[in-house]
Amino acid sequence: MSVDELLRAVDDLSEPDLEHLLDRVLFTRARRKAPVLSHEETVLLLEINQGMPSELHNRYEVLATKRDDDALTEAEQAELLDVGDQMEGFGVKRLESLIKLATIRQVPLPQLMTDLGIQSPGVR
Repeated sequence: MSVDELLRAVDDLSEPDLEHLLDRVLFTRARRKAPVLSHEETVLLLEINQGMPSELHNRYEVLATKRDDDALTEAEQAELLDVGDQMEGFGVKRLESLIKLATIRQVPLPQLMTDLGIQSPGVR
């Protein structure tokens, strides 16, 4: 069917059918224009966006504050080191996923981070 034939058929549609057709056409257009992620990109984005457990972050903040106040016990010092290692592990895994995604998309890592709205974390 040519575009002209299609337009003639559209002229004969009732208003509700025309609205339905328009919705479907716009949906089809959006689906075609939307970027489609590969399975690997989807997995990497899920890993990148996985947040650190709040309990871990909260515990680190409590222990770091006590450290800054010179009020840590030996057990808390050991726990702070362990919690810090766990947090570092989350950061490393996220960075590895970012690097893999940048490689797939063939963009520099800083560009990918800007594109995704990701800022480098602050250091305490």
